[in-house]
Amino acid sequence: MPGVMDRMNWEGRRRVGVRLVIGGATLAALALTPASAQRDPLAPLPERPPVPAPATPRPIMPAPVQVRPTTPYLYPAPARPVTGGFESYKQYLVARARSAGVREATIGSVVPGLTLNATVIRLDRAQPGNISNPNYTPPFSPYRRQHVTPDLTSRGAAKYRANYGYLTGIERRFGVEPQVLLAIFGHETSFGRVTGTFDLPQVLATLAYEGRRRSFFEEEFIASLRLLEQGIPRARLRGSYAGATGYPQFMPSVVLRLRTDGDGDGVANIWGSEADALASIAAYLRDAGWKPDLHWGVPVRVPATFNRAAVRTALAAPRCPRVYARHSRWLTMREWRALGIVPTRRGLPDGEMASLIEPDGPNATAYLLTTNYRSILDYNCSNFYALSVGLLGDSIMGG
Repeated sequence: MPGVMDRMNWEGRRRVGVRLVIGGATLAALALTPASAQRDPLAPLPERPPVPAPATPRPIMPAPVQVRPTTPYLYPAPARPVTGGFESYKQYLVARARSAGVREATIGSVVPGLTLNATVIRLDRAQPGNISNPNYTPPFSPYRRQHVTPDLTSRGAAKYRANYGYLTGIERRFGVEPQVLLAIFGHETSFGRVTGTFDLPQVLATLAYEGRRRSFFEEEFIASLRLLEQGIPRARLRGSYAGATGYPQFMPSVVLRLRTDGDGDGVANIWGSEADALASIAAYLRDAGWKPDLHWGVPVRVPATFNRAAVRTALAAPRCPRVYARHSRWLTMREWRALGIVPTRRGLPDGEMASLIEPDGPNATAYLLTTNYRSILDYNCSNFYALSVGLLGDSIMGG
């Protein structure tokens, strides 16, 4: 469900640089700030129905704040854990916003009118991380058929032809392949058709109150207030029930950090300008470590006698461990060929490092993944998402 479905079940999104030394090469492999709120560990919604979690929020310990003296229409800062429901929690949000330097007028225009959104809570609890069997991994093939479609391919190819000059300019500026930008745009919002209608401050306050990832969503709530202070109308701050917004489906903190003016009009409008949206996606991927002139990966044939245990990784990823656990250790393309792993179409340079993934299990589909695949994972930490983005991009280019 591109651009709407939340895949945010596992880890926080504060920027931390993590570098791995693999096979003698240093790889910026695990950048930790995804742009999108879509955070699925491996795949879309599970086949079995989710089991609702109890609706008991965790106690909230407010940080010490200095209350400003003139706040006639605002709540006082809380002095103890908030346990009195959402209205009491709003007092805590006021304190957080004040401590972050948000203007009183902005706080007063937003917080008093906030209400809990039951639909957001229901949709959030329906995500794959909440099912009774969290180790269940559905096959990739159905997901691929849903997200690498003839319609998305044809529309993406038409946009590539119509915007060839602009897209090649983005590639020169950011180093990112144009087809990957289009694939993310298509996957996230069906090229702008499905961007979400939820009010972001309400969504983020609701998800923070729910408590599954309270600190993260409180920070994103503050970021949404900062966007209002930068002049973004609240009517424009609409998005998915996970709090992602605009054509790229950025979280508010990412909008603040990476939205980019792509058409030269002096405004970075990711809600109405495809040029700005594509440039912003490129800025995000470059920030996540994208390496110019390197493809995300290639489909390969794996021999029936292949010894998978010999290439199993011994590294434990600090972020998205279930996602990265499905990747092999890193070898050069020359070493993979020596093991009988042969690309089925285009190849990669002999000295390039790659890891193997078999998303449908042994003796089915298989891909060798470069470090640029990790940049797509940074956008949304799901192997199914990243693979479908890469394959949709290839399909747009006729591959």
